[in-house]
Amino acid sequence: MPQAPSEIQPPEITVTVRSATRLAGLGLSTLSATLLLAACSSKEQPPAGPPGGAMPPLPVTALEMQPTRVETSVEAVAQTEGAREVEVRARVGGILEKRVFDEGSPVKAGQALYQIDRAPLETAVAQAKAQLAEARARVEQTQREAARLKGLLAQQAISQREYDTASSDNSVAVATVQAAQAALRQAELNLSYATVTAPVGGISGRSVVSEGTLLATGGGTLLTTVVQVNPMWVRFSIPEAELSAAMPEGRFKPQAIRGVELVLPDGSSYPVRGKLNFAASQIDPKLGTLQLRGEFANPEGRLLPGQFVRARLITGERSGVFKVPQAAVMQTEKGPIVMTVDADNKVAPRPVKTGQWSGPDWIILGGLQAGDKVIVDNLMKARPGTTVAPHAPGQGPGAPGAAKPGTAPAAAPAAKG
Repeated sequence: MPQAPSEIQPPEITVTVRSATRLAGLGLSTLSATLLLAACSSKEQPPAGPPGGAMPPLPVTALEMQPTRVETSVEAVAQTEGAREVEVRARVGGILEKRVFDEGSPVKAGQALYQIDRAPLETAVAQAKAQLAEARARVEQTQREAARLKGLLAQQAISQREYDTASSDNSVAVATVQAAQAALRQAELNLSYATVTAPVGGISGRSVVSEGTLLATGGGTLLTTVVQVNPMWVRFSIPEAELSAAMPEGRFKPQAIRGVELVLPDGSSYPVRGKLNFAASQIDPKLGTLQLRGEFANPEGRLLPGQFVRARLITGERSGVFKVPQAAVMQTEKGPIVMTVDADNKVAPRPVKTGQWSGPDWIILGGLQAGDKVIVDNLMKARPGTTVAPHAPGQGPGAPGAAKPGTAPAAAPAAKG
């Protein structure tokens, strides 16, 4: 039998409700996606450019050139060395009993470093003293014999030959005493050498031998080294052509050198300027260089022997030059150039003649005049002919797109409701 309409009504209502709910969900999803796409589109849209489509002036830092005076110099790779580098060697042989210093520590001149066994040396001193006493007794004996024979010779009781023999024996005895005295002094000197002392003050090196080592008879065994580090010497060589070009008169004169500066391995400058204390008398025929040496005070031991540094020889002074930061100088096929700002605030390249470095700056010898404005930043964008908004170092850049002098600023757009 067919079912009554009242029994079919609940399923139809349920289906209708579910369909409405699903449609509502789909509508909300579609609305959310639409809003999200609109938001993304608004973020990706580029900002509106300035009115009229003109590009704003490029803000750059421009350094106004003023002539200055700088010292001329020439640099070379150098190496430090102690003012005195002494090898400490044993002067006598024997057993090395002990080391009485710390390796690598500062030592003073005359400070004890090693102790050699003294017993054999003390025995040698005692033997030398005994030999000297015996020689002196022999002299006294020969002197008495010579005096006795002299009286007999006067009485013609002996021949002249006998007296001469006695006198000769006395002379030999006196010479023996002198030899014994020298042997005693040598023995005492050897005994003093049992204590090995530092010949100069400085920094001690590694001990080459250890306690208990038998040192060669007669001495000469290397024990350690002592390096005097204050003052410190710096050796370097400069090509003759560079040295002559850097001198004011084109000829090297040691007395005209104003000093020597050091650039340490970390790039910093040594705070104390040194002096030139040696210049070779001839050019090296194989390398064409002149050997030089500077001397630097090193009270704190900041410089160590064997360091590779850069020595800057101050050769004179030059006036009427300009200083430009190194980053502002660009190398081209036709030579170095800088970018300047002309009277119309446009970029204009300028060829220049560079000299040496002075700290972070290039020394410009030609191509610039007083009052020129050299661009020192934004060089990748500062193409020739580009309009720029220059400002002095340390000041804020010009506002891009700002109104020019004499024009009214544009009105701000009204806010939308």
